[in-house]
Amino acid sequence: MRVHELAKELGITSKELIAQIKKMGGDVKNHMSLVDDAMVDGLTKPEAKKIIPEAKKEEKQEKGKIKKAPLKKEKAKAEPARPASPKEAPQAMEKESEEGEEPLQAGLQKEEKKQDEEKNVIPIPIPVTVGNLADLFKIKIPELIKSLMGIGIFANVNHLLNEEIVFKVAKQLGLSVKKAESVAEKIVSGLPEDEDPKKLKLRPPVVTMMGHVDHGKTSLLDAIRKTNVAAREKGAITQHIGAYGVDIPGKGHVTFVDTPGHEAFTAMRARGANVTDVVVLVVAADDGIMPQTIEAISHAREAGCPMVVAINKVDLPAANVQKVMMQLQKIDLVPEVWGGKTICVEVSAKTGKGIEMLLEMLLLESEILELKANPDRSAKGTVVESHISKGSGPVATVLVQTGTLHVGDIIVCGSYMGRIRALRNDLGKSVREAAPSYAVEVSGLNGVPEAGEELFQVNSEKVAREITRQRELEKREREMSGAHKHLSLEDLYERISEGNFKELKMIIKADVQGSAEALTQSLEKLSTDKCRVRVIHSGMGGINESDVMLATASDAIVLGFHVKADPKAQSIAEKEGVDLRFYNIIYEVVEDVRKAMEGLLEPTYQEVIEGKAQIRKIFKSSKVGTIGGGIVVKGKVIRNNKARVIRDHIVVFDGKLSSLKRFKDDVRDVAQGYECGIAMDGFDDLRENDVIESYRLERMASKL
Repeated sequence: MRVHELAKELGITSKELIAQIKKMGGDVKNHMSLVDDAMVDGLTKPEAKKIIPEAKKEEKQEKGKIKKAPLKKEKAKAEPARPASPKEAPQAMEKESEEGEEPLQAGLQKEEKKQDEEKNVIPIPIPVTVGNLADLFKIKIPELIKSLMGIGIFANVNHLLNEEIVFKVAKQLGLSVKKAESVAEKIVSGLPEDEDPKKLKLRPPVVTMMGHVDHGKTSLLDAIRKTNVAAREKGAITQHIGAYGVDIPGKGHVTFVDTPGHEAFTAMRARGANVTDVVVLVVAADDGIMPQTIEAISHAREAGCPMVVAINKVDLPAANVQKVMMQLQKIDLVPEVWGGKTICVEVSAKTGKGIEMLLEMLLLESEILELKANPDRSAKGTVVESHISKGSGPVATVLVQTGTLHVGDIIVCGSYMGRIRALRNDLGKSVREAAPSYAVEVSGLNGVPEAGEELFQVNSEKVAREITRQRELEKREREMSGAHKHLSLEDLYERISEGNFKELKMIIKADVQGSAEALTQSLEKLSTDKCRVRVIHSGMGGINESDVMLATASDAIVLGFHVKADPKAQSIAEKEGVDLRFYNIIYEVVEDVRKAMEGLLEPTYQEVIEGKAQIRKIFKSSKVGTIGGGIVVKGKVIRNNKARVIRDHIVVFDGKLSSLKRFKDDVRDVAQGYECGIAMDGFDDLRENDVIESYRLERMASKL
């Protein structure tokens, strides 16, 4: 029963009832708070019903006394007392009584008015369907649909409405509403935290293996675990994310997370899951620092994880450890042996050399970090990998971060729930429980959660069902409303002006290394006291999925200089709302960022890609020059539009078409699936597999 309902039954105000409940040791906040059955029984007993009105009367009398006393004192100071005549005495007493009661009545009226206003405010769970909103507003569904049409929203009875629409339609109907805290939010926010330092205990470190492909990440982990993980993978390359525990006799436990790339590491971080304590950067001694190694370093740095470098394959004749250490020094990872802070260990996955030293360094790093968690609270963890097993159904590899997970616990993970049927460690053995920093395979969920989703324990299935129902609605609402909007140059000045934005993060990809370095230096010089510009990653080549995932996790802007984004990266950027910008002149990049920081950025032109054609064969003509015979693979290629030639994701020419033909006829455009002949104006170096991108510029109004 809610407070206001019980107050009505007892014949008192909600405020008086709240005060009485608090005296009895109850915990309620407002008139909408729930009162447990035991408290209701205690308050509705006959003896309690007698006490409450008396307490109410005493409270009013006390208020009257408090208000009257200062008034008499002030009056005595302002005007000396004089004897009243027999006629004046009753009138003076009546007037004095009225003056003393006025502030008290005004206060009571104000409180009653406030309570009435609170009663009139309707709490609405967000998102909400049209049918449920009509019930909450106590109006008919057709009437609500008509009101929605009045604000330009066409919806049916099962249509989900977001917060903005709910507040708009409520205003039109003359109703006051507020966003109700969902049961899911109450449960999650109410979960106990590790506040008491006495309950915290040391936990093992969680280590992620990262580095360039084929530098031996999984083989090194295989040697550490003394099992053959890589042999089970197709082509001996890791195809999924795994988490593995390693016990070091007499020293401790280390949990390793082996990923198929830093994209997966950052994808988890983009969903709010930063599970890694230490990153092991694996570099092959015969290969040195490679582009993916640089990307891995940028991802680890942005996550704020300390790095230990494992220089692998030192047993090979071509190994050159000194060269690797020099390369590390150039990218500000100065080895400890050279006076720096980066721990470098020479290892060999084949011979086992240096593996014990690597494990000792990891344990030493965890001692410095003083990693702690409370194992005696309700469990919370993060999904590292998930799949459907033929025998067990949905299975999730979970890394427990705090608390202890037990068989039989009721859990919620994203929009899925279940009771844990079985827990298995990385060796496939059944276990009864999993403590902090241990990885286990969990079966019992009613669906397959995404990597990075938070898993937590709840007390009952009823609560779990309510949380998952609400989250499913929120997921549907997000899908309908589109991508989450990340930072863009247009809204940069507004964010700076609000005072809660101190750092502009940027990712730069260019056609050559020199351009990337020049851009990095030029942009970082734009830093001011209010906003620092920081390039978190730069490199050569087109914008790829890894760049966009890093931007998603870090709320960064991606700049392409003489390069384009690959289709997958473009798709993810559109889905996640990441700002991708493309330039051909350095000073334009610097000028746009400077103007954005000063709030002077002019209306921009957005590129609208009309179509793409792939060149399949090259023909030479004495009149026209080089003609590319190709097929339109996407959209429509239009003769009068601008066009660019893209080779290996790098723009080699940007101009316009000089000719577009179908067979021997000149045509205005060619649609998807049709072949055509293309010639570029001023460019005679078309090659097979080049992509011709037809686009137009659309003027956009600035948001500033």
